[in-house]
Amino acid sequence: MDDEAESVVDATIGLDPNKTILWAQVREGQPQMSIDIEGRLRPAGIKGNSTVYLGDVARVALRSLGPADPPFFESKPGYDEQRWRFSTSSGDVSMIVLSDSYWGFGLVAKCFVNQIEIIGPLALRARIVHDIAATLGRNPWEPSWTSRFEKKTRATISEHRSAWEGLIHYARDEMNEEITNLSEKISALRGGEDIELLLNQAEQDLDEARVALADLNAPAVERALARANQALVEADPTTEVRSSEAAASDSRILTWWDKTEKEEEVEASHLLDDELPVVDLTTGEE
Repeated sequence: MDDEAESVVDATIGLDPNKTILWAQVREGQPQMSIDIEGRLRPAGIKGNSTVYLGDVARVALRSLGPADPPFFESKPGYDEQRWRFSTSSGDVSMIVLSDSYWGFGLVAKCFVNQIEIIGPLALRARIVHDIAATLGRNPWEPSWTSRFEKKTRATISEHRSAWEGLIHYARDEMNEEITNLSEKISALRGGEDIELLLNQAEQDLDEARVALADLNAPAVERALARANQALVEADPTTEVRSSEAAASDSRILTWWDKTEKEEEVEASHLLDDELPVVDLTTGEE
């Protein structure tokens, strides 16, 4: 394969049973990272490594994927250090990200577009996409040059928006359903002896989950749901209620927020030093 990234012409795919392909406008070229002799992403400043600029979209995509192998660059950057393609995986989810310019010869960061391909269970793909959009704090499908963006991606802006929002709404609906189910279980357990404090705690955790869902903060939703589940287990030892994280582990589906996956594995997200805030996009929704 050539050292420079090859143009990919796959159009956008949203709510598909097996695969997602999304396109996102790049706004920032940072962070600067490096690639080792084996083609793996490493921190910047390592002697002998080549330089690569990830950009804001790829950086957020890696964080949203969670614990994963260090990305492998199938196409390494050449003269243009922001033109590349890498692949990585986390549990049952694999991700390929391509960075390429679509106007202006790639002279500035906003000349670039990222194609994000995700393969894996739909629910996990949807939550990854949900987290990418929330963390970026903007609509990823809104380009700096509409006609060139549509030509490059072979899809209209309306189609891009539909693909992104379809997955985002799917993730919200899934999380809201989990909250509703746990709320019903709390109501069913009311009236038992010596469990009101536990049920009240579970109800409080669900309130926190609702707030986090309104803020588009999926990891915080999962943490709150896990606490509510634990309180319900303590309130009724015979219950089969389990957190979505535990259920996924039992079925050998590793969730993207699972921080315990493969203790000896080097995690790609650890290569990115600074933390990214999750931004509330609710004020910008139509």
